[in-house]
Amino acid sequence: MTPMRQADVTRNTLETQITVRVNLDGTGKSVLNTGVGFFDHMLDQIARHGLIDLEIEAKGDLHIDAHHTVEDVGITLGQALAKAWGDKKGLTRYGHAYVPLDEALSRVVIDLSGRPGLTYGVTYTRAMIGGFDVDLIREFFQGLVNHAGMTLHIDNLRGDNSHHQAETIFKAFGRALRVAASPDPRMAGVTPSTKGVL
Repeated sequence: MTPMRQADVTRNTLETQITVRVNLDGTGKSVLNTGVGFFDHMLDQIARHGLIDLEIEAKGDLHIDAHHTVEDVGITLGQALAKAWGDKKGLTRYGHAYVPLDEALSRVVIDLSGRPGLTYGVTYTRAMIGGFDVDLIREFFQGLVNHAGMTLHIDNLRGDNSHHQAETIFKAFGRALRVAASPDPRMAGVTPSTKGVL
């Protein structure tokens, strides 16, 4: 196992100031302060179910709306993940998870391919979860995959409650990421690709 699979990334723009700290070999602890309560709740699902220690401090232009904050957290988290797993030698590379929550069920499949790609098959039953615009969930994952260099397929297979739909997506992402980023002892020092590089 790589001894230090951790990263600390700060990203400052005129719209947001964000710091992300990640430990891929954590226990699921999180300290989250984005200013967007529902979003913090979803990020906690990634940490808890991915067994990733995650700290995120974000200050954004929430007087406009949450769009820049949510998207830029995705970008910065993607950068931190890419930095933490480095050259990806010895990693499992692929991960998938199905997660239910009452009537809702989602499937997430990850390939740490080095090629950013998001396929997002989700139709929410409501446009807003409290004051949170569900369109921002796609923006978060798009920013993340672009900067983590992963291929990500997200499908909500069923659900009547939009909160449940969203929560199953974030839980499944955490579980799938936990598998994909896990070291495979049989692949120690080996890049999991016939190309020899990811």
